[in-house]
Amino acid sequence: MIGKLDPDDLALVVSRTGARDDDVLVGPGYGEDAAAIEIGDETLVVSSDPLSLARERLGTLAVNVACNDVACSGADPRWLTNVVFLPDDDRETLDIVTEQIDEAAKNLDVAIVGGHSEYAPDLPRPTVTMTAMGLADEYVPTGGVEPGDRLVLTKGAGIEGTAILATDFRDEVGSDTTVDGKSAAEAGESFFEEISVAEDARVLREYAHAMHDPTEGGVVTGLLEMAEASEIRLEVERDDVPVRDVTRTLCETMSVDPLRIFGSGALLAAIPEEGVEDAFDVLRDGGISAAVIGHAVEGDGDGELVLDDETIADPPRDDLYQLWE
Repeated sequence: MIGKLDPDDLALVVSRTGARDDDVLVGPGYGEDAAAIEIGDETLVVSSDPLSLARERLGTLAVNVACNDVACSGADPRWLTNVVFLPDDDRETLDIVTEQIDEAAKNLDVAIVGGHSEYAPDLPRPTVTMTAMGLADEYVPTGGVEPGDRLVLTKGAGIEGTAILATDFRDEVGSDTTVDGKSAAEAGESFFEEISVAEDARVLREYAHAMHDPTEGGVVTGLLEMAEASEIRLEVERDDVPVRDVTRTLCETMSVDPLRIFGSGALLAAIPEEGVEDAFDVLRDGGISAAVIGHAVEGDGDGELVLDDETIADPPRDDLYQLWE
């Protein structure tokens, strides 16, 4: 089955961490997408991410998804290592993917400093794994949400998923699917240009107790990961979550939930109530939209998400996986 390990299986991974190192401030943990390592007076933030399912913009997404995790942890992404596996001797695909990687890294002012490439005939599709690194003055965790915090989402739900629907499933969407008289597929493909949240995070890290990049499983899974990492209860109203018209149209066409599809391009942040107005002022100055979608309250210690009247304690599977299968 495609998708993340469930929490019980993941426990086998995050509990086996090798030698103890006191300079590791934050190591593996559910919901924490980046490690924090003390380096002198600064903190080195490190995050790794694989990508294999988005066919047309694999390199673009791989760079941005890895860098987003570093940005959401309070650092400016600075370095990348790049591992590319190809299922066969396909120089054309290698050329396309590495060109996308190079362009995306340049757009973020990030240097590619190493990696590995090889052919792996048993793979069903190309796979790219990125490790992003950056330095932070102060690490911002996923698990820092406090009671009373307001939950903020920048841009909108399902931005990455919208771009994938518009490209990987262009034939299924069809040319007759339109938004305001324009092709929904063409409009959705433009969302690839909004996958980075580096600027969103650069603004909000000054105000947030916690930040998180909602990737696989979308906004719902991102919120649940914040709740569980913080051992707190998050209450969200679906109608308060911004969903763009293009996203809504493509999701309705393909019968998927915009809150449960890949969500890179948006940033989740938990901000004290008294800091929200100032944070929104700075976001607006940078041309970044945002909305308050809920709040945090004391929980029972396990962490849970309440979406309208539905209590969610287990991470949902991303709705796009059923389409690839």
